[in-house]
Amino acid sequence: MLTAQEVNGQDGVVFWLLKRHCSLTPAQLGWFYLSLCLVSLGVGGFFWLHGAPLVMPFAMLELLAVGTAFLLYARHAGDAEKIILRGGQLVIELETAGHTQRAEFNRDWVRIEPKDGDGSLIEVSGQGRSVRVGRHVRPELRPLLARELRWALHAH
Repeated sequence: MLTAQEVNGQDGVVFWLLKRHCSLTPAQLGWFYLSLCLVSLGVGGFFWLHGAPLVMPFAMLELLAVGTAFLLYARHAGDAEKIILRGGQLVIELETAGHTQRAEFNRDWVRIEPKDGDGSLIEVSGQGRSVRVGRHVRPELRPLLARELRWALHAH
């Protein structure tokens, strides 16, 4: 999302929520994996009963590999970046694989880089700290987000 949203009635709070676009939620993925397990183990069991015992171990190995990939996907499905401008503070919360990192900056001392162009992550720095944001924004739209952040810092 590249448009800032103002929360009325809360001292002019402006926030950006940047998150992944996931086609399946972790719960939907779990149900899909369960159905995949039932089908694969059913096919493996059928062949086991008809004299082909090696199909079952390969089906289980396949389910283990797919389950591992799905687990990694589900772990990062909720990753997000929250940028909150409230009063004299700019707060950035990065959530990655269930862990949240939070950084607070005085809005008068914040620098937003890069200025334009190269599509790299946006570095927010000030008071000896820096945080990179924009992982969930297409590279060609990151300069737009950087300009929007700069505008909001100076406009309010």
